[in-house]
Amino acid sequence: MSANNKPNLPPHGLHPPLSNTLAYQTRKLLQGKVVIVTGAATGIGRAIAIEMSHQGAKVAINYLGGRETEIAQLKKEIPGLLAIAGDISLPETATNLVEETVKHFGELNVIVSNAGVCKFEEFTNVSPELFKSTVAINLGGCYFATQAAARQMIKQGKGGSIIGISSISALVGGSEQTQYTPTKAGILSLMQSEACALGKYHIRCNALLPGTIRTQLNEVDLSNKEKREYMEGRTPLGRLGIPSDMAGPAVFLASDLASYVTGAQLLVDGGMYVNLQ
Repeated sequence: MSANNKPNLPPHGLHPPLSNTLAYQTRKLLQGKVVIVTGAATGIGRAIAIEMSHQGAKVAINYLGGRETEIAQLKKEIPGLLAIAGDISLPETATNLVEETVKHFGELNVIVSNAGVCKFEEFTNVSPELFKSTVAINLGGCYFATQAAARQMIKQGKGGSIIGISSISALVGGSEQTQYTPTKAGILSLMQSEACALGKYHIRCNALLPGTIRTQLNEVDLSNKEKREYMEGRTPLGRLGIPSDMAGPAVFLASDLASYVTGAQLLVDGGMYVNLQ
């Protein structure tokens, strides 16, 4: 504690990775597990992939082509990384991703469906093409990726963990996100229904709901100083999220610590959602 009775916390957004903290140095929560993370070249997916590797997992990722520089850097951070390019909106991409992962690592235990897009646009200006592509990537991509993973997990007969990256936008509206928020609500609903469908196979299905996390998806939107400061003011913890804030919750849901958690939604937003006054 400091002299003014406030805890000595690191600067906002500069906390160390979970795997660097003392509590996590003695136990790797995902030792021996094989994990797929979609959309992992940058942002939240990248942070989750790195932390899961730190926690002992063997990691395969999906990414959209053209990210070779980011993938080369990621391979330096994740030993033995399997990186497979592909358009996640296509069902065959999901099938190939799972098949190649199993061929390379022998099995599949966890999938994190993270790939997504978010273009800010006025409702009356959203084109049919933008609407369809957003739904195909965000919701269709999650559906087919988790379906392919579930088929493999059922075949193995060892259970597994499926995590869908939804959003706080599944719970609230957004004036320039009318094509986006329904897809995130859909992912939340999908995880609930998959939990019902797959529980008999001991496959757990849960949703992570990020709040405002600073990534390339909202970089332009948050460049507006007035809007950024408003969002920070709405957050009880006093800052916006960074990608690594999502890594710990994802590791928890993937690990045996969450062995009785399925059909759940975990909101990771610094308290923004509950701060209505």
